[in-house]
Amino acid sequence: MTKVGGDGLRGEYQLTNGLGPDRAPGVMTEHWQTFIGKEDFQFMKEKGLDAVRIPVGWWIEKDANPPAPFVGGSLGALDNAFEWAGETGLKVIIDVHAVPGSQNGYEHSGTRDGSLEWGATGDSIRDTVAVVDFLAGRYAGNDNLVAVELLNEPARAVKLETLQEYYQAGYDAVRKHTDSALIIMSARVGVDTDSEILAFAGGFEGTVLDVHYYNLFSGMFDGMTVQQNIDYVHNKRAQQLGAITRSNGQPLTFVGEWVAEWQVQGATKEEYQRFGKAQMEVFGRATFGWAYWTFRNVHNHWSLHWMITNGYISLR
Repeated sequence: MTKVGGDGLRGEYQLTNGLGPDRAPGVMTEHWQTFIGKEDFQFMKEKGLDAVRIPVGWWIEKDANPPAPFVGGSLGALDNAFEWAGETGLKVIIDVHAVPGSQNGYEHSGTRDGSLEWGATGDSIRDTVAVVDFLAGRYAGNDNLVAVELLNEPARAVKLETLQEYYQAGYDAVRKHTDSALIIMSARVGVDTDSEILAFAGGFEGTVLDVHYYNLFSGMFDGMTVQQNIDYVHNKRAQQLGAITRSNGQPLTFVGEWVAEWQVQGATKEEYQRFGKAQMEVFGRATFGWAYWTFRNVHNHWSLHWMITNGYISLR
């Protein structure tokens, strides 16, 4: 969530806190009612997508009376998404994107001020497991639920032992309600290898390892040409994905986020098309598939809807 303009509010915590209790409910309600609708699910299905990854915050469990500054309404929006998924034949991945205290300090994790506090106490782990338990219990009987992602992009600062402890508890919470939904575990962001939790995740039935591949957010991509970016995808990204892909599917692999955007300045439409195609070719080898970040965005290349509508990306 970002409110552009003079306010400069980023992330749902800052947005609702900055707007205050009088304005925030109206702004959030309008967003939930207008940003994504049934017609978007129909669009996704018609263009060749088969699932949608939906990020949620931990406060969704307390939607009737959420902790300040958050406002209620996100649970109803998720219910609507499941209804539209049922009507259009799309599967749903519930992605626990923000947890108490923040797992990475980024605005999309619900952080107050960029701090990372999740995992420092047992309470934050237990509270997050309770959220997973709530979501799995609510949607386990829905045929369109395909997977629950236990945590998005835990930072390197999160202790590996703490993360694995949580993944074990989160796995058990989902399995209380469903044996069919897959359970997604994310690798820590910033570690040297995506395979850090490969063996751990592979020790469970019905798990998926999530990795995010961007040709961004690192100085190594500064100054890369169009062809160098494309070659990096075909070579390095293919190698990285191959290293975590097991023939027995334990775990499955998922490129849970990617985008056809880069550091190249002044790239042509044809060059963007080549870059997007290269990523789909490589990431299509992931045994659980991929998800584009994101479906709708004010920045054109980050909006899959815009990219498809304007002929930059074709899924068929």
